Amino acid sequence: MRVLVVGGGAREHALVWKLGAEPGVDSIVCAPGNAGISRAARCVPVAADDPGAVLALIERERIDFTVIGPELPLTRGVANILARAGHPCCGPTSEAARLESSKAFAKEVMARCGVPTARHLTCDSAAAALDAVRRAPFGYPVVLKANGLAAGKGVVVAPDRAAAQAAVQDMMVDRRFGDAGDQIVIEEHLQGREASFFVLTDGANARVLPSAEDHKRACDRDEGPNTGGMGAFCPSPLIDTATSERILDEIVLPTIGGMAAAGHPYRGFLYCGLMMTSEGPRVIEFNARLGDPETQVILPAIDEDLLPHLVDGSRGALKSGVCRARADAHVGVVMASGGYPDRFETGKTIGGLDEVESLPGVWVFHAGTAQRGETLVTSGGRVLTVVGRGTDFQAARTAAYDAAARIRFDKAHFRRDIGLRAIGEA
Repeated sequence: MRVLVVGGGAREHALVWKLGAEPGVDSIVCAPGNAGISRAARCVPVAADDPGAVLALIERERIDFTVIGPELPLTRGVANILARAGHPCCGPTSEAARLESSKAFAKEVMARCGVPTARHLTCDSAAAALDAVRRAPFGYPVVLKANGLAAGKGVVVAPDRAAAQAAVQDMMVDRRFGDAGDQIVIEEHLQGREASFFVLTDGANARVLPSAEDHKRACDRDEGPNTGGMGAFCPSPLIDTATSERILDEIVLPTIGGMAAAGHPYRGFLYCGLMMTSEGPRVIEFNARLGDPETQVILPAIDEDLLPHLVDGSRGALKSGVCRARADAHVGVVMASGGYPDRFETGKTIGGLDEVESLPGVWVFHAGTAQRGETLVTSGGRVLTVVGRGTDFQAARTAAYDAAARIRFDKAHFRRDIGLRAIGEA
């Protein structure tokens, strides 16, 4: 089977790595890919979020199956145009992907389906939002979210009214996140610890993938601004078998049932960002794809072929169940450019990868990298995800951090506390 992976980040590199090792895959094309992916797949310079260009590529390359990685191609209807042309893919339609692209829409679905989430209100103007933070119906701290896509950065936890007013100004007046700030959702601040729960669904049935926990803040001890993710570990100690079944019954199945009933069946990966509260799991957000950097620790944990399930999901023939997973722990450390997620420089020479890639139980997934002649250089904010496997989380942390210490580029930045939560030290 000829497979196309759409996207160019570390998540897509992990997908290429996983699918490329499976017996049913003859070759992999990636659009647009990156320097690391080009070592495992043929990369073509096609924009991931251009539906017409992706369709033309599929037909030109005679692709049998497509996996769409990032959220933007889904929102712009890549899955829609492929479905109309009769090309199977893993990824929801743009209508179904509104679970991610509109936080207000997701809240409406949850309310209709009885899915547990935070109390909230949606504001269509800065004046309405400022009035809401003045009234403070949920008290403080309070969470403010840009309604649309903001690359994982459009969320502010405001400890007081002044911080909430500043967030409204930033999102709705100064328009830091562009059109994503046309509306904002203001919601109560849930107490607990976050976990990420993933399923593959065909619109009716669901297959559970390994769970994970993400580290979103830029600096150690969860300080600094939100980022797209600075690291992750798998599995989450918070999600045992009983909790997984509860999440399926109370969150996943009602949501996909509600989407089907509304005429927008959801097929593909569904990512449930959860707060594990004293009263049980509550949805913080839905994402219409696998997470990044969670994918980089989840896929090495899966101990069975993935492609057959993706194909079954696209056909509406998925068997419910739980993906077979290794008993090992996995920790992924994101190496970022200095200054990320704000201003940062690119074009920095990367060294040490050949040594690291030969280490057992270690993977390096590329995100912001480019080839400049014979030299590998940085080309983005998040540059690499270094993943370590171990018999427990301490061993996995040691493997990941020993490997990261051997990789060199000017002003490299990474957190030193990824996975400490899993061993009770954070």
